[in-house]
Amino acid sequence: MTRFSVVVPVHRVQGYLRACLDSVLTQSFGDLELIVVDDASPDACAAIAAEYAERDPRAQLVRLPAQAGPGPARNIGADRATGDHLLFLDGDDLLLPGALEAVDAALTAAGDPDVLLCAHDRVDWWENVRPGGDDLTGDPLAAAPAAWNRVFRRGFWRDQRLAFSAGAYEDVVPVRTATLRAGERTAVLDRPCVRWRERRAGSFSKTPGRAHFAVVGRYEQLLAAAGPEERARLLPHAAAHLLAVLDDPGRIREGDRRDFFREAARLHQQYAPGGTTPATPEGKALATASFAAYEGLRKAETRRLRLTRQLKRQKKKLRARAMRAAYRADLRRPLDPHLAVYGAYWNRGVSCNPAAIHAKARELAPHIKGVWVVSSRNKHRVPPGVDHVIEGSRRYWQAMATATYLVNNSSFPGGFTKRPGQVYLQTHHGTPLKTMGLDQRRYPAGTHGISFQKVLDHTDQWDFSLSANPHSTEIWERVYPSVAYQALEAGYPRNDVYFTAGEEEVARVRAQLGVADGRTVLLYAPTHRDYQKGFLPRLDLRRFADALGPSYVVLVRAHYFYGGDAGLESHPRLVDVTGHARVEELCLAADALVTDYSSLMFDYACLDRPIVTYAPDWQAYRLARGTYFDLLSGRPGETPGAVATTEDELAGLFEGGGWDTPETTALRSAFRQRFCPYDDGKAAERVVRRLFLSGDQAPSRTS
Repeated sequence: MTRFSVVVPVHRVQGYLRACLDSVLTQSFGDLELIVVDDASPDACAAIAAEYAERDPRAQLVRLPAQAGPGPARNIGADRATGDHLLFLDGDDLLLPGALEAVDAALTAAGDPDVLLCAHDRVDWWENVRPGGDDLTGDPLAAAPAAWNRVFRRGFWRDQRLAFSAGAYEDVVPVRTATLRAGERTAVLDRPCVRWRERRAGSFSKTPGRAHFAVVGRYEQLLAAAGPEERARLLPHAAAHLLAVLDDPGRIREGDRRDFFREAARLHQQYAPGGTTPATPEGKALATASFAAYEGLRKAETRRLRLTRQLKRQKKKLRARAMRAAYRADLRRPLDPHLAVYGAYWNRGVSCNPAAIHAKARELAPHIKGVWVVSSRNKHRVPPGVDHVIEGSRRYWQAMATATYLVNNSSFPGGFTKRPGQVYLQTHHGTPLKTMGLDQRRYPAGTHGISFQKVLDHTDQWDFSLSANPHSTEIWERVYPSVAYQALEAGYPRNDVYFTAGEEEVARVRAQLGVADGRTVLLYAPTHRDYQKGFLPRLDLRRFADALGPSYVVLVRAHYFYGGDAGLESHPRLVDVTGHARVEELCLAADALVTDYSSLMFDYACLDRPIVTYAPDWQAYRLARGTYFDLLSGRPGETPGAVATTEDELAGLFEGGGWDTPETTALRSAFRQRFCPYDDGKAAERVVRRLFLSGDQAPSRTS
């Protein structure tokens, strides 16, 4: 018997349906059937579903002669199902990668319960992804009563004669009933399995009107059929749901609020057990049927929030005004010839080229006091013994006003005034493959409101622009045009470790990561895409790890834009290293790098180890952001090694040995020659001597 039956009712979702069906049929767990029920959709939904059914035997299309609504459509799909468990997915939602494998494991661990509650996340029309908000640690009735955030044992569904209602809020009755009847045979999987799409228009939840009064009728049906204990348990959750609908202007119009409240209050008074005392003021207003009291609470909360925001704004303005006044006074103080201020990645911590320069300065120029700028939310990343200031604080402005040296790989916050005598080193944080600076004007989709005048104003503050190779020097000169700075062609200090670390250091890092001896370690490090929100790798990592086999371990490093982890599900050969403090250590631990368009490839080339380019969306990336050369051309000096554009090609490279051949070695050699000519393990020393020691005894670059 099939493990899972996934039922998808469709009506007017043609723009989202392919992504939905792909999310099901490309699951790493393939023991499933997909039942698409066309609810007489007037668009291309049926044609799209038929196309999928024709090419994949696991998919089938059921056509309804007239529109019945999502509830009856789901019921028809459930009747056709043959799987052990039922999943209901809306046609504009997504089943997240690895979801079915995680669900199968959770079901097995819990002894195939009747109901499995699953976490979810949400995505809006801007592709912003955020948590779903369900608390799965308490009463299962507290979870949103939706069809798509739980899995039902099909035998239980059938034996309990559960069915979705016709009309609006069709899932309230069967979902609540199933939760009540399953009792202790309910399990929880606190991992997002479904991505629920919040549509800008065209969905019922965004269409206000009296049709939403139907939710009161659904709860009336439930409470009327419930026993006293079930009624007492259900009522608080029913009240919370009704009040949430009432407060949603996308559902209840202002003119209908009083009538909806009266209906909800009537229901509450009719079915509330004697002696019931609601826990919230809003619940008490509902229990006493006092719309005036409820509106008073609502308005008071609105006033409180408005006042709180106003006070915060005023406090922020006053503080900023005081800080600026103090800063102007500090600008009249003499510069401290021994003070250097460091920053990296917009105040995210101690890292990259500035960190390597800081460390070498402590060794060669101990008279220079280094202070790091970090944001308050990243202060925990500062290593012990490293002095730091919080951006925007009094100490920050004092340091910026009086430091002689400024070192950053991005920019300092707040708009400081550079003084005569201050020396600003811009280290950058990567060799440019994608367009940068003024070249980005040709690709407005990726600029996100950048002020190019501010870019130029910032450039005019630099005294030195650190360069890792002639290619970078040429690009920086054109895209950051200014007579204020000179190129410092010294190599990247952060890359020194690749030339100085020995086998013991590599073994230490591997042990720290939990990698057993004898394993081949791959570092998978895709870059950020301007047209994508959140970490959504174009690679099924579990499937890839399984294809590689037990002799491989894959370290997964998501871009720092996406937070401290990659959101990986558990797998014995996948290690989430997104939060690891130093990417250089990860490179040392890796036998090969798998990346797409990340500048990490230029740094990793210093190690002279295989680099595999996995570029499934190269054309889209080039069109959206622009690039300075064709990474996939196969020409020496442009392509660093083996190339794959599909998952199967990537797995095939490692299964067949194509990832490391004489041909890829020759490509890597040409790539290193072009992009790593200055890196030799002494870049930090050259920079420190040039910046802090007036060039005294600076070691020459390796030719």
